[in-house]
Amino acid sequence: MKHIVLALCAATWALPAAAQDLNQAMRTYYQEHLQLWTQDPVIIAALRAQNALTSTYSADQVAALDRNWQSEVGLPSMPTVEPVLNNATADFLRQQVEASRNRITEVILMDAIGLNVAVTTITSDYWQGDEEKYSATFQVGPDAVHFSNIALDESTGHYQGQISFSVVDPANGELVGAMTVGVDAELLM
Repeated sequence: MKHIVLALCAATWALPAAAQDLNQAMRTYYQEHLQLWTQDPVIIAALRAQNALTSTYSADQVAALDRNWQSEVGLPSMPTVEPVLNNATADFLRQQVEASRNRITEVILMDAIGLNVAVTTITSDYWQGDEEKYSATFQVGPDAVHFSNIALDESTGHYQGQISFSVVDPANGELVGAMTVGVDAELLM
């Protein structure tokens, strides 16, 4: 039965009017919920700390970290993944997911070079710098927001859209990172 509902939802979201409604729902959710908690001191402090560490990383270092992450996913020991999945910022983000009553499916917090700082679930890679969630936000500027199309996300198993946006330190207006929030398309409508 769930497959039939998902197929019907996918067909419905393909219609222009439904797509516009979902885009508006995502925009409203961003404005009413996500903007507020991205300015939390735990998020800003985590971004600042990681930016201080990674700002001098070379492309080779980033590629090596990304390869390590990808090779560890699913293994009993994940020394590259675990510090990003299990930290105070990831715990804060998981609290936001829980408070959303399942509207949020995942959260990825990225530093100034596109590396994961905190994630609520394991991502397929560590470096997001080559993806729209980073290039359409952090690289665009402090006010950038990007809404993806709805798709079946393999890592969450949900039809979801992604709301990606730049994260700015409210103390000084400095662009410090980016965030992507996966939202369950069916529950958001």
